[in-house]
Amino acid sequence: MQPVWLFDLDNTLHDAGQHIFPHINRAMTEHLAARLGLSLDEASTLRAHYWKRYGATVHGMVRHHGARPGDFLAATHQFADLGAMVVFDPAVRAHLRTLPGRKVLFSNAPRRYVREILRYTGLDRVLDDVFTIEDLCYRAKPDPCGYQTILRRLRVKGPQCIMVEDTAQNLRPAKRLGMRTVWITPRCDKAPPWVDLQLRSVRALRAF
Repeated sequence: MQPVWLFDLDNTLHDAGQHIFPHINRAMTEHLAARLGLSLDEASTLRAHYWKRYGATVHGMVRHHGARPGDFLAATHQFADLGAMVVFDPAVRAHLRTLPGRKVLFSNAPRRYVREILRYTGLDRVLDDVFTIEDLCYRAKPDPCGYQTILRRLRVKGPQCIMVEDTAQNLRPAKRLGMRTVWITPRCDKAPPWVDLQLRSVRALRAF
């Protein structure tokens, strides 16, 4: 039986760390400061705290401040020229084509942003299905509900899947559901026990 690949997007299939994440972090910090009456330093600390605790800043804003998730994500994912900010290696797209099985995107990002990234990178021509945070009722990784929703929608079991992700903590629920797990990281940190394979790039997947 051919596998079902579940790919994260940011910092897994393209490099969001150079331009995109700094832009989003600034936008979220400014939004929190304006909405909650905080200084920029206080807002930045709170943003990071919510991301670490809930896996996504939007969850902290919804839970503690009554924010509407769609409105929050729309306000913090505005780009004057997103295409100019994308850092992508076309070899990744070519490599994904060589992998057997279905390729599915599983992202915490909002739909409009994901679609634009996929169009700029050409990954929309490689992937068989896409799940964004809206498709999962805003239950972002590592909330197990999102993973279970994808399995139901794809009509597959966990052991049929291989999850590929740059955030090790997001692989933990996948492993509990029986998935094989691949951690994409440029660091040499020791992998946690729920990680089956640690690679520097998705370009190395075929070799394993």
